[in-house]
Amino acid sequence: METTRHFTATVYLVHDGATALHEHPRLDIRLPPGGHIDRDELPHEAALREAREETGLEPTLLTDHAEVASETSRAIPRPRHLMLADVNRYGDQVGHQHIDHVFFATVDSRALTPDDDEEPASAWDWYTTRELRAADVDNDVRELGAEAVAAAAEYSG
Repeated sequence: METTRHFTATVYLVHDGATALHEHPRLDIRLPPGGHIDRDELPHEAALREAREETGLEPTLLTDHAEVASETSRAIPRPRHLMLADVNRYGDQVGHQHIDHVFFATVDSRALTPDDDEEPASAWDWYTTRELRAADVDNDVRELGAEAVAAAAEYSG
């Protein structure tokens, strides 16, 4: 079986010590905003677009790279993590995977106003690190969410 792979971008949004997760309608798991990277997008651009579409919030990426540039190249925000997610499994074989660029960002509010074709604001909840530790979420979501909250506190402090 050939495995198909798509590039995706995810962003953990943090406000006041908590990160936003929603119930994914098809996967039946709680996830931060994210989705496929379009052909004309860079990974960080896709993460920001997905966050705006899914939450209505305007994120500010937490970046840690030097601003290096020349006439023909420039640094772009690098993800905090690269994750390989099995989307479709068939026994011990994987039919489809996402190569996910995971970013962290802060937002100025928890007031969610998703685009009309997205999940409603009621599908979202904000989780502190303590709430993440107690929540029924996948371990990677728990750990990355807690790391994002800590990074945002360090970034602002």
